[in-house]
Amino acid sequence: MELVQGMGAHDEPGRVVKISQKRTDNSYRVFNDINRLAERFPKARGGGHADITVWCANDYLGMLRHPLVIDTMRRVMSLHGAGSGGTRNISGNTRFHRELEAELADLHRKDAALVFTSCYVANDTTLQTLAKLLPNCIILSDKQNHASMIAGIQNSRADKVVFNHNDTNDLEQKLAALDPLRPKIVVFESVYSMSEVIAPVDEICTIAQKYGVLTFIDEVHAVGMYGHGGAGVGEQLGNHVMDKFDIVAGTLGEAYGVMGGYIAGSTRLVDTVRSYGSGFIFTTSLPPAVASGARVSVKHLKTSQVERTSQRRHVRELKTRLHELGIPIAENTGHIVPILVGDAKTCRAISDTLLQKHNIYEQSINYPTVPVGQERLRVTPTPAHTPGHVLGRSLCGKKLASV
Repeated sequence: MELVQGMGAHDEPGRVVKISQKRTDNSYRVFNDINRLAERFPKARGGGHADITVWCANDYLGMLRHPLVIDTMRRVMSLHGAGSGGTRNISGNTRFHRELEAELADLHRKDAALVFTSCYVANDTTLQTLAKLLPNCIILSDKQNHASMIAGIQNSRADKVVFNHNDTNDLEQKLAALDPLRPKIVVFESVYSMSEVIAPVDEICTIAQKYGVLTFIDEVHAVGMYGHGGAGVGEQLGNHVMDKFDIVAGTLGEAYGVMGGYIAGSTRLVDTVRSYGSGFIFTTSLPPAVASGARVSVKHLKTSQVERTSQRRHVRELKTRLHELGIPIAENTGHIVPILVGDAKTCRAISDTLLQKHNIYEQSINYPTVPVGQERLRVTPTPAHTPGHVLGRSLCGKKLASV
């Protein structure tokens, strides 16, 4: 019988997981081929189905098909080739990487930024590197932090204190009980993507400042989406809040529609990760075309409100229609619409029926992405989802309410 060690964010360390058991409890993952059609976004082809409409992508604004992004990437690739040729230290550093990092530092009002191959790598590398180098460091982590942050904390082997989700009172009580002389990092997200709950960012940072500890905020699901320039929840709350972040992490693969992750912070903190972070040092860098496309996307969304405004309008329309149909959704003010199901088998059945009968791709979200009993569909309307798409999606939801 095939066995693996437990590796999910909600698994206990060392827990043995049976692959056959995952098939039985409907948490086994099956990948669908989704071949997006850039000129017909959000349409795609794959798996022998007719053209399908994708409703669960993290490319919230459709930037993967934006002419500025595609034209820039095509031009740079034709000049410099498909890959980077090495790590940043050995032949893989280009002006496109430097320009992207300067753009990101400016976005977040920080001195410096550092680009990684993904934000999972950025979070894991940054947290384990800093926690190892800070003597006797303690990390205070929100209970619902992403798996990449949990991995970085675990890999650092630093002492860890978990505070209740978005509970500022619990955070302060735990900080007050710790040795004031030991260095600490408070680690949290701004937007929790499975619930779309927005953290009390300003309050958490104020508490951290009160106790003289560093803050590490993951704005992955917020960059490009919140704030006048797309810098995230911090910018939306005001520069005085954004300036409280010691380290901010973000992605280039969601709202910006390309690939990669990054951190931004003080020159000293960023240089420390650059110099000591194994996940950065020993990895082939992003291709120049990817770095250039990401920079163009970031720069465009610093000034354009068209994409964000349209996306929010479609979110409101969808939420209104789902409410009218009596379909349960998680109440939030964000850009993602979680439809609550609460059972893995039912969630998978709804997803399969949408694809097979209605040509709608809406992936079921089951354990370990969410805890058992909190299974859901995570709907992400984009500017390209027309009112007709919204209505069609809602009517399909009505038909599936009893599945």
